[in-house]
Amino acid sequence: MDQSEKDLLEKNCASERPLLAYKNEKFLDTPDARSLRILSEYLYPLSHFRKEKILDTIVFFGSARTAENGPNARYYGEARELARRVTEWSNNLANSARRFVVCSGGGPGIMEAANRGAHDAGGKNVGLNIGLPFEQRPNPFITPELCFEFHYFFMRKFWFAYLAKALIVFPGGFGTLDELTEILTLVQTQKLMKKIVVVLYGTTYWKEIIN
Repeated sequence: MDQSEKDLLEKNCASERPLLAYKNEKFLDTPDARSLRILSEYLYPLSHFRKEKILDTIVFFGSARTAENGPNARYYGEARELARRVTEWSNNLANSARRFVVCSGGGPGIMEAANRGAHDAGGKNVGLNIGLPFEQRPNPFITPELCFEFHYFFMRKFWFAYLAKALIVFPGGFGTLDELTEILTLVQTQKLMKKIVVVLYGTTYWKEIIN
């Protein structure tokens, strides 16, 4: 081995090893790794749901702008109370798995009210938050190990639909209507091969929206 080869070997031994592909954050944030990011938003929640034995959910949809002390405060209070009652009932079921777990979009408003009601009852609850430009933060009442942050709306919607036994839909805006009509379309086109109960909460609002 000549001196140049020795120098090359010494330089190679002193240099850092290349990053493993799955630890390379720069790569994972590229278009070429999009499929891995999508798959992660399926597998990561799945692993937590299995670990926590979450079998199915009761999903609460509704406005992020419905405040506890705002003009539609009654909806906040009623969503909180309903989630509390559902959770108390669920906690008393004789089953090793967790059934009918309260689930929301993880943000403020009606979502917070639902998670808060479940928290009041001492039960675990799920928050499926979405990263938005105005930085929607997860509310503090979500069970920490069941609080998820999504980049892709369609993966978030998948988890709403996949575990849901029922939807309780409070008055809301475009996001609420989008989530509701997505589920109804899946039912209509027979892509959702299970029975799911849909409760529209707030007669006056829904009569104005739906003929």
